[in-house]
Amino acid sequence: MKVWVFIEESQGEPDPIGLELLTKARTLTDAPAVTYLGKGSDEAFAQLGSYGATTIYHIPTDDHLPSAAAAAALAALSGTYDPDVIMFGSTPTDRDVAGRLSARMGLPVISNGVDVLVDGESVTVVNEIFGGGQIVETAFAGRTPYLVVLRPKSFPAEPGGQTTPTVETVALPDVGHAGAALVTGSHVEEREGPQLEDASIVVAAGRGMGSAENLSLIQRLAELLGAAQGATRAVVDAGWVPYSSQVGQTGKTVKPDVYIACGISGAMQHVVGMKDAKVIIAINKDEEAPIFALSDLGIVGDVNKVLPKLIEALEARK
Repeated sequence: MKVWVFIEESQGEPDPIGLELLTKARTLTDAPAVTYLGKGSDEAFAQLGSYGATTIYHIPTDDHLPSAAAAAALAALSGTYDPDVIMFGSTPTDRDVAGRLSARMGLPVISNGVDVLVDGESVTVVNEIFGGGQIVETAFAGRTPYLVVLRPKSFPAEPGGQTTPTVETVALPDVGHAGAALVTGSHVEEREGPQLEDASIVVAAGRGMGSAENLSLIQRLAELLGAAQGATRAVVDAGWVPYSSQVGQTGKTVKPDVYIACGISGAMQHVVGMKDAKVIIAINKDEEAPIFALSDLGIVGDVNKVLPKLIEALEARK
């Protein structure tokens, strides 16, 4: 079975979710291929080889928004090499390219998957619904390639199957007005401390914190624990923290060793982004809050009274 992974370059390296998908692809085929969107480098290609990529179709980018042209290039490549499955990550560019490719080739796309199962020629995508309470398996039928968009953290990113990949450069085709938009500038957000997606401990704030000023408690607790700071959508929508801190279905998916939910009720939209943490600690004054059904340790109380006591105890141990 021919399995391709679409990977966008991020700050000169393969996007982390692409390495997760490439790790999964190794379990589905002996020779996974990568379609790599970005400037590219020998170092990036070597890293993809360390994760098992045997062939890299390099689609170089310029100053234009790349999704429309990348989809056209993928369609042409698919017509030539006939892959069975193309896997995309749940990132803005990946979703854009997958959608455009679906429309261009007249093929369905199954999104928000958490696993891909292959049995002979049958390909099935696993989805979680109702906050992970139910599992749905959907099998493809009809023409290939089967297009799959998968959630981050669905698979660990693990090197293996060291190869020296063959690199084929694929020019971006001219797609007219669809690819005319120019990128005039970009900005990488400056962040301190552990990154939310990679942190082993996450301290997250919910609407129960009451105000933006009270988030200083979250910040101090995170500092003491060496943790990353997260938040629910309600907190982000209120303007208390930037979108980059959002955990949930429309934010980031995290799988830390410890997740401390502060003033978070446990809405389904948030739960899908953190439910796979190894240990979940919840603090909420509502003893009926849904988050307690998910937590390993629950504290019923006013989070703005509990956190100062916890911070005091941690500071006393320093």
